[in-house]
Amino acid sequence: MNIKNAKAVLLREADLPRADRGNGASTTRFVSRACGSQSMLNGITTIPPGGAIPLHYHNCEESVLVLSGAGFAVVGDDRFAVEAGDVTWIPENLPHQFRNTSDIDKMRIFWTYASAGATRTMVASGETHTIDAEHGA
Repeated sequence: MNIKNAKAVLLREADLPRADRGNGASTTRFVSRACGSQSMLNGITTIPPGGAIPLHYHNCEESVLVLSGAGFAVVGDDRFAVEAGDVTWIPENLPHQFRNTSDIDKMRIFWTYASAGATRTMVASGETHTIDAEHGA
């Protein structure tokens, strides 16, 4: 896409598909190559009470903002308690995961990858997919 022909878009969570992340977690992707982005991806992941996103890493930097809920983030060898309003910055290729410690409330995180071609590699299996592939784009 030629940047001169690019147009701004408005994306509404309720209008976008959700990707199942397993164990009750789901992700809605917002900004991506599908809407014209050349250099970033972002979206929201919802983690159910007591749930977690499996340990994984990306081929680019990532920033995560906790929108609601509380729990902890494991980033490399560190473990951080997180709550609404907290932000993490995660370097590329550093394994990480988010866990919801509530028994009743969902945890919602807003993530941004520093590449429109971001990939996710699952530590347990070594399996790698592009974020776009996870959302059928």
